[in-house]
Amino acid sequence: MATKNKHFVLVHGMCHGAWCWYKLATMLEAAGHRVTTPDLLASGINPTKIEEVESFADYCRPLLEALEAIPPNEQVVLVGHSLSGFCIALAMEKFPTKVSVAVFVTAMMPSEMLSISKIKEEYSKEHPIEYFLDSTLSADPEIPGPKPVITLGPTYLATKMYQLCPPQDLTLARGLLRPGSQFNSDQGKQDMISKQNYGSVNRVFIVCKQDKAIKMEFQRWMVAHSPETEVNEIKGADHMAMLSQPIELSSLLTEMAQKY
Repeated sequence: MATKNKHFVLVHGMCHGAWCWYKLATMLEAAGHRVTTPDLLASGINPTKIEEVESFADYCRPLLEALEAIPPNEQVVLVGHSLSGFCIALAMEKFPTKVSVAVFVTAMMPSEMLSISKIKEEYSKEHPIEYFLDSTLSADPEIPGPKPVITLGPTYLATKMYQLCPPQDLTLARGLLRPGSQFNSDQGKQDMISKQNYGSVNRVFIVCKQDKAIKMEFQRWMVAHSPETEVNEIKGADHMAMLSQPIELSSLLTEMAQKY
């Protein structure tokens, strides 16, 4: 009963939306938990277009509004996937007392020792542009909005993100994915975490061992720069662990909710 009535806030990665949590959210709700799955700006069914997103903070606004609405005496289990590790870091910085534990699921994880800009720099070295296969990047200066805009290609999705997922989940993704951005043009404004706020929140990193979108070695490199972070791993999980290994991920998240 100790794990009942927890509130999980699940935050999707770049180009995705709340829809990608459909398996995990169903499992957590069936176990008696409350689940919130916000669509970030220009994601999922959010009506904003990517060209209308002016900054990384704007992109994260739906998450920040969701946490702002939580009463001061309540806490959530905050879960970020992939690029949204940066989003939950911003939320932790702004609302540290509202987060019992932050869980980074093969996600970008900054620390007091490792800035967001440094993570992006090293990620680009380890995952150069040709690594993204048939994905397209656009940085047209005539088009407003973040730079670059990324559209994930079907071959990249099938071989480096969804390679261990059921085929119907890949089909779903092909129909629902939207253009996204890493917001590199907003780079200088993103190194915003502090030891006092962000650093005060319990952190857990879940390594996905078969992830090809964020290589396992890169995941462990981020963990090595965050020594106070608890580390768990899921075997047989590709980048989309919530779809390829939802039972294992649900079990880990429930365990973390009980522990923290």
